[in-house]
Amino acid sequence: MSRRARLWLVLLGGSGLAALLVAACLRLPAFGGARHPYGDRAVAAALARRTANTIASVNFDQRAFDTMGEMSILFAAVLGCVVLLRQARDEHRDPPRPAEVAAPVRRYALSTLPVALVTGLYVIAHGQLSPGGGFQGGVVAATALHLMYLGADYAALERVRPVEAYEIADALSAAAYLVLGFAGVLAGTAFLANTLLPLGTFNTLSSGGTVPLLNAAIGMEVACAVVVLLARFLDQAVEIVEENVRENGKNGDNGTNGMDGKNGENGENGE
Repeated sequence: MSRRARLWLVLLGGSGLAALLVAACLRLPAFGGARHPYGDRAVAAALARRTANTIASVNFDQRAFDTMGEMSILFAAVLGCVVLLRQARDEHRDPPRPAEVAAPVRRYALSTLPVALVTGLYVIAHGQLSPGGGFQGGVVAATALHLMYLGADYAALERVRPVEAYEIADALSAAAYLVLGFAGVLAGTAFLANTLLPLGTFNTLSSGGTVPLLNAAIGMEVACAVVVLLARFLDQAVEIVEENVRENGKNGDNGTNGMDGKNGENGENGE
């Protein structure tokens, strides 16, 4: 396809999309008005399902199928990074060098790590009750774990986050979300229908029916996905060295010895 044809295709597609967006905006309620049909319906549905956080009710009850799509996008993105950033045959792992981090930064990172980790788990567990939820709490928990990199070193981070275990946990968390969805079908209702469990008491951890379970599955999936994603990028930046880089480094070292006058022949080879 020529460049001009691609340009016309983009213009036609963009014009159609713009027309649809304009038509949708013209049908929206007036800004600042007293009538909010979508918000009123979402709040009423959240209260009926005994979910204090309306956003969590929308994500994991009213539009749980859309949330499954978002989870699938993240899962596919992490899977793609794992495949693309895997260790190649011409690459070797070298032990990472300990980073030089100022003592105050180390103390602050180590003291903040448990607080940040508990905060992330708290946000996941209380997603159906207060602002937050699985997506936000998962990112906070995964980020908290990587404070070990600043507080200690990369070797310590590797010990507390075995990548293979987090990869398995990521897949199991995504599968748990799907299992909860198909459980509704087996129960004779609909996929991801919030009819499997008792709705519980409003404004308690056990309220919301399946909302807390779906929220927890998303939280664990996001946390594990972020850990795996950062692990692959850190491996590229810290550990993996290509074979030609290793050979050049060896020759460069020999060249330095030659310049010192200790090994003249090796010095010429190094140059």
